[in-house]
Amino acid sequence: MSEPAMRLGMRGVARVFRTEAGPLPVLRGVDLDLAAGEIVALVAPSGSGKSTLLHLAGLLEAPDEGEVFIAGRAAGRLNDAERSAIRRDTIGFVYQFHHLLGEFSALENVVLPQMIASRPRQRAAARAGALLAALGLGGRLHHLPGKLSGGEQQRVAIARALANAPQILLADEPTGNLDVATAELVFAALLDMVRAEGIAALIATHNPDLAARMDRRVTLIEGRLAPL
Repeated sequence: MSEPAMRLGMRGVARVFRTEAGPLPVLRGVDLDLAAGEIVALVAPSGSGKSTLLHLAGLLEAPDEGEVFIAGRAAGRLNDAERSAIRRDTIGFVYQFHHLLGEFSALENVVLPQMIASRPRQRAAARAGALLAALGLGGRLHHLPGKLSGGEQQRVAIARALANAPQILLADEPTGNLDVATAELVFAALLDMVRAEGIAALIATHNPDLAARMDRRVTLIEGRLAPL
């Protein structure tokens, strides 16, 4: 885990949910390496643990067993404040639904996470404008989300995820709420941006055509990660 190019690592990661019927194992010893500039598709059926794996990789949850490494640092069992700092500075998230702030423009939605990270507003606005322009939204910077199409909103969400120049991008069905043509455009923009910035990306998708365009594919079988 000491290689500088290794951005995300998981070793023996397990997660068990407690239910009224008893323990429910979801992940059973997941091992994963994700290098800088590598894009990996996570393809598995609903209920297999994809979202749980992404939450653990993104330090939104702590593993019951095993460890999560971020840029070589053991991070899965840090306290909440330490995990939050790593998420803010190192990890970007894209979800199926864009979750944009409706009262703020496209530009402001991408500026805000940078200001939370204490970047000067002028620098944050320049970064936001450049990202949105690269995603084909240079003429829509000051539109509110409600005035944007679904595909445009999702491209703003991608720009927001990349705003703080993360080392890792985690995406959970980022085009799952879009029609086929729009999904293709959004996904192509996502891949172009991730490759241009040299980010390590783990992208959950049900779409085999999109998965085939990534560097490799993995799946979950009985709580363990396997190549596909």
